[in-house]
Amino acid sequence: MRRPVALRWLAVGVTVTASAAITLSLPLTNAMAADNLSLSGGADGSSKASGTSYGNVKDGNTGTYWAPNATTGYVSVKWSSATTVSSAVIKQASGGGSISAWRVLNGDSGSQLASGSGSPSTINFSSTSLKKLTFEITSASSAPRISEFETYSSGGSTPTTSPTSGPTSPTPGPTGGTGTPTGAWPSSAGNVSISGTVSVSGTFDGGMKTYCCIGDGSQNESQDPMFKIANGGTLQNVIIGSPAGDGVHCEGTCTIRNVWWNDIGEDAATFKGTGGGTSYVIGGGARNGSDKTFQHNGNGTVSISGFYLSGSGKLYRGCGNCTTSYQRHVKIDNVLVNNIDMVAGINSNWGDTATITRVTVTNSSDLTVCGKYQGVAKGSEPKYLGEGWNDSNCKVKESDITYK
Repeated sequence: MRRPVALRWLAVGVTVTASAAITLSLPLTNAMAADNLSLSGGADGSSKASGTSYGNVKDGNTGTYWAPNATTGYVSVKWSSATTVSSAVIKQASGGGSISAWRVLNGDSGSQLASGSGSPSTINFSSTSLKKLTFEITSASSAPRISEFETYSSGGSTPTTSPTSGPTSPTPGPTGGTGTPTGAWPSSAGNVSISGTVSVSGTFDGGMKTYCCIGDGSQNESQDPMFKIANGGTLQNVIIGSPAGDGVHCEGTCTIRNVWWNDIGEDAATFKGTGGGTSYVIGGGARNGSDKTFQHNGNGTVSISGFYLSGSGKLYRGCGNCTTSYQRHVKIDNVLVNNIDMVAGINSNWGDTATITRVTVTNSSDLTVCGKYQGVAKGSEPKYLGEGWNDSNCKVKESDITYK
């Protein structure tokens, strides 16, 4: 059974511009609201710029924010009784300074739970029972604007420094996305018409607008991508319209955060980097495809978390007949899939691995969770070897999969 093709349209009169601002505007789902501990707490901090409030970081509204009255400062979420917390999500509003260094502290004892450089997103640390959690900005270009300081009782681990060369084993990465996927689709903030590939270096924030359209909507692999992300780049808060050409290309390692494909087209994203390391797909969703969603042509690891997929062939496929053969790894956690054929396809003869946890499946009675293939040279077709469970290639147990 092939999936329906979405209606095609073309917006006019809008110019594409890149922005380094971080504005996460994914609508707050009921599941996210229930999981976000900050919503039931209070807030205080070191200082606040005129017109801002501590409480804005825990109101569930990314349109409001807190900012310190200088380049550094802290804001805390607090509860009346001890609360167990192991992760936080920092969301920034546009127009503020860029964070260059930060810490997360146990507000009760003052001990450091996590620290880092650059603008944080998902921050994970050892599970801690406390009444107060503090996010401290220790260095920034100017006063940052924190729209939400979300806290959760469970989550994944912060991305680690990636190897610089050669195939790698899976490295720890975000394993919770931006919340539990529910199948809800975001509303578009407007339409942006493009006539060719948009090159991304650094961070491109689409402001939840729909970008459209190039290509013909077919499986033709010669189509240009909608977005091409340079090594280390981030594409976030984008809805991709139809037709979408060859989707998104990651030239090295990249982060794709809160990106939604109205129509998958040839592939939603292709990971092409050959320097090892890990690329991340965090949150977002895709629908209306006929084959692969995420295609892994290079080496290293692809980590997919908090993602929703409906009406496609495979969520992930490691290339089985590319010009150069690599060992590849995929980590899939906390995803919701509907009406698809396979979660992950890997090449077991090359030592590929798929680590799969917390997958919810709907309307997919013949689903293959982890499919093994025999990778071959370019020009031949990979041979399907069968499904794997809890072995050296397919690191998944039946208890990791929930059918509804």
